[in-house]
Amino acid sequence: MSVLAWTWIIVGASFALYIGIAFWAQARSTADFYAAEQSIHPILNGMATGSDWLSAASFISMAGMISFMGRDGSIYLMGWTGGYVLLALLLAPYLRKAGKFTVPQFIGDRYYSQGARVISLLCAIFISFTYVAGQMRGVGIVFARFLELDINTGVVVGMSLIFTYSTLGGMKGITYTQVAQYCVLIVAYLIPAIFISLQLTGNPLPQFGYGSSISAGGAQALGDASVQGRYLLDVLDGLHRELGFAAYAGGNRPKIDVLFITFALMAGTAGLPHIIIRFFTVPKIRDARSSAGYALICIAILYTTAPAVAAFARASFIKTLHNVEYANAPAWFKNWEKTRLVVWQDKNGDGIIQYAKGDFASATSANELKIDNDIIVLASPEIARLPNWVVALVVTGGLAAALSTAAGLLLVIAAAVSHDLLKCFLTPNMTERQELLTARLAAGVAVCIAGLFGIYPPGFVAQVVAFAFGLAAASFFPAIIMGVFNKKTNVYGAMSGMIVGIGVTAGYIVWFEFLNPPAYNVAANWWFGISPEGIGTVGALLNFVCAWVVSSLTKEPPQEVQALVESLRYPGKSSKRPAPQQQGWTATTGE
Repeated sequence: MSVLAWTWIIVGASFALYIGIAFWAQARSTADFYAAEQSIHPILNGMATGSDWLSAASFISMAGMISFMGRDGSIYLMGWTGGYVLLALLLAPYLRKAGKFTVPQFIGDRYYSQGARVISLLCAIFISFTYVAGQMRGVGIVFARFLELDINTGVVVGMSLIFTYSTLGGMKGITYTQVAQYCVLIVAYLIPAIFISLQLTGNPLPQFGYGSSISAGGAQALGDASVQGRYLLDVLDGLHRELGFAAYAGGNRPKIDVLFITFALMAGTAGLPHIIIRFFTVPKIRDARSSAGYALICIAILYTTAPAVAAFARASFIKTLHNVEYANAPAWFKNWEKTRLVVWQDKNGDGIIQYAKGDFASATSANELKIDNDIIVLASPEIARLPNWVVALVVTGGLAAALSTAAGLLLVIAAAVSHDLLKCFLTPNMTERQELLTARLAAGVAVCIAGLFGIYPPGFVAQVVAFAFGLAAASFFPAIIMGVFNKKTNVYGAMSGMIVGIGVTAGYIVWFEFLNPPAYNVAANWWFGISPEGIGTVGALLNFVCAWVVSSLTKEPPQEVQALVESLRYPGKSSKRPAPQQQGWTATTGE
């Protein structure tokens, strides 16, 4: 059976499953729509959180980044994993105890200000739309290659599916859908990784195959008998040096940039609203802690496999393409050429594909290949000549990863508009039925805007997501950390810190990515060697400093707010504010 037929069967079955779950778990109240009535078991919530976390950037793009960047690509792996640990230890339990199911709701209550709430909800919407752009692009890439639809049509199909199960089921429907999507994506990621590890090294565990020597079968698959018995990473280092690249296990980025990007990703992880909101779907605070542990296990399964997938794909890609006549190029290469995500230009007219370090756009460069980072995982089963059903399974996993995260982000946007803006600020007399309808309408509008981002993306998936993390690091992370651990931080400090942090970060990104040509975005022009992907760390530091200085120079928070902050850090104490401050639906704070 052809790849197309297998893809339609498996993708169609998965879509039917998602829609069926949405109808089964329809949201009938705002408590259902926003937080699934706090009825989700910690294990299921851990799986759903893992699915929400393992976005298109993790599934599709992270291994591609590591594959092309070598050691430097590990910043994504370290930043996202370390950030999740920060989230589980420093934020999730305290926010859950506060009883607020959105970040703007917590910030508005903690900083006793509707202005702070509005600033934080604008940040939430801005960050979520930036992040969702990467997910929709991932959906478009998958549809373009494997379902023989153009990218724009693929984005529209993805939009329609997300609209159905996010507006119908709300958080309740999304949670159970994400549990199913986690099962789909993790199986889809592991099966080809195991196959390829066995093929190249004889080791069935990709995490160990990554550090193993190449077997006789692997040498045959790579078309080079001389690599048999040599360690995979040694072979990759040699190939990189031969082609003019830095050693695969080495790096090109300035060390300060590696440090700043890693921290920006860590802090951004801890401030991402679509992950924080998941900890309000469980019955008790201890369930929030345990679900964070289950989620970390679910995430680690994929993250420990990604470097192996990257190395396997990189070795196979170079060995099967470099110095190969175009007429004899493998079928996967010509299939991906149709999407324009792989481009070959015969600059010297010899009919042979040449891959080397250099700017593809330059006529004098020896490099004749332009490869989009985002195809590596999707193309790896074809590169390894695995069965067609495995290729279709990877496609389904990529869609599951992109759709699950996009749905979580869109719910954040819907909650920010319907609950934080309208219910708690503009129209407090809105009935529950009106609020639920408004939330669904807001989700529908958000889906349409997200689709436009997918059709006109500002960058490749992991890069766009890195920008979102930088924005979250510069805005939410300091405000939440200081809101929990420093009772003297007041509304003026929090608001000024968020404005300065996100303003500097967004301005720096726009300056280098959109207002100047790509050639300008190099280390020589960066501030102190810090790239746009790492500027979120600077924004976070400025946020902390600004919040502390302004809070020191202005009036202390009210005593009841300081008592609230103290209560968050001690088990058994109530963290609820006096009744007049409570607006709209509020999560319970049961231990």
